[in-house]
Amino acid sequence: MDISKVDLNLLVSFDAMAEHRSVTRAGEAIGLSQPAMSAALNRLRALFGDALFVKTGSHMEPTLRAQALAPHVRRVVETVKTEILNSAEFDPATSERIFTLITPDIGEIHFVPPLLAYLAQAAPHLRLRVVSRPRLAASEALASGAADLALGYFPDLDSAEFFRQKLFDNHHVCVVRRGHPGVGDGEAPLSVDAYLAMRHVLVKPDGRAHVFEQYLQQQGLRRDVALEISHFMSLPPIIEASDLIATVPRDLADICSRYAELRIFETPVKAPVIPVHQFWHRRAHKDSATMWLRSSIQKLFAV
Repeated sequence: MDISKVDLNLLVSFDAMAEHRSVTRAGEAIGLSQPAMSAALNRLRALFGDALFVKTGSHMEPTLRAQALAPHVRRVVETVKTEILNSAEFDPATSERIFTLITPDIGEIHFVPPLLAYLAQAAPHLRLRVVSRPRLAASEALASGAADLALGYFPDLDSAEFFRQKLFDNHHVCVVRRGHPGVGDGEAPLSVDAYLAMRHVLVKPDGRAHVFEQYLQQQGLRRDVALEISHFMSLPPIIEASDLIATVPRDLADICSRYAELRIFETPVKAPVIPVHQFWHRRAHKDSATMWLRSSIQKLFAV
């Protein structure tokens, strides 16, 4: 028998007949009229070359062939119902799933500690894998399923393949060591000219553009970059031990101030804010597990 030529809906009809032993009641159970159920039974008889169910008094009793088929058909129908049509809902309390998140090192510092604390209570067996990827690689990882979410600033994830949810806006501030001799008192201690004349440290992660630097170039402004590094968390000891100035997102500046004696103030150059989103591929849009994780991240970080 060629399965490609078999209407698998007939198995549902067979299972209903095996349970109810009545054309009328079987049809009612699966939403078929009596004529439609009778037609399905005739097709089943032709398919298996057997009467399958025969009239005995007020019931339709199964033949020996139908009795042999019944448990196998029931197993197939139940498998389709429970494992294909009604996939199990995600249970965070028991799940041992591993989620892979894409975010730069600044994102690891900002997102991971609060998320871990939340998961310890809500999903104690769930595990995280956090990786950093250049923008194009982030797109490929989400599309292939190698990653579940991307958290941060990913302007290239703007095609119809991806969904996004706004979490917050990040703006730039300046960071120097406490007691820096070139920075005066007050909320705006530097003019634009004085700011550009200072010696700067630039954080430029591999494969990711520097938003503030791009803005300065667009405005025709040039600063003296004395040091370029790849990792944001190298900043605290560098700034604390030098007279360099860094211009970084506000959340990073707040984190750096936990580890070094730093001073934070508004930059005299008013660059556009950085929108921070969570991104996911459309293939995972209706997945109950990633839906739960996205909802949790939105509750924890959205402003």
